[in-house]
Amino acid sequence: MMVKIVGGKAHAARLKRIRSPAMVREVGKAIYVAADMLTKDAQISITTGAVSGKNHVASEPGDAPNNDTGHLANNIRTYRTGELAAESSSEAEYSAALEDGSKRAAGTTSRSFAGKTSPYGPSKAKQGPVKVEFGDSKTEARPFMAPAAARTRPKAKRLVQAAVKKVIAGGTL
Repeated sequence: MMVKIVGGKAHAARLKRIRSPAMVREVGKAIYVAADMLTKDAQISITTGAVSGKNHVASEPGDAPNNDTGHLANNIRTYRTGELAAESSSEAEYSAALEDGSKRAAGTTSRSFAGKTSPYGPSKAKQGPVKVEFGDSKTEARPFMAPAAARTRPKAKRLVQAAVKKVIAGGTL
């Protein structure tokens, strides 16, 4: 009995493309775009509806922080960290405290953080002690990265899937 295999060459070509540099390149692009989408989503969640200056109103606990100076939103960046890896990170000094809430006891320090964040020297602004900026044991989180990641994850998955399908079919994005 003889068996005839139909499409064997096409299947072998598809398998070869799965392990190709084109696959790594295209999936790497999709991963970077997904990380950048997360960055933009987090920035938008901070800046939408926010009022800066004397009319600034702090966000409710559990909501993304409202933009005031722009420092937080402007310090969320996307980096390529490998061929198939990218990172969206918030580099503002107080990001973790906003994202996770304060876990330290109130009043553990009264050191001023004025001048620590400015490349132009000590600030004259009335910024107060660290506990004001970073909260205290009663400060609740105002997350912005985790919700952005949750909103972006389905789109990111579709982007990577589309990249894989495109390369397997013989094209590029």
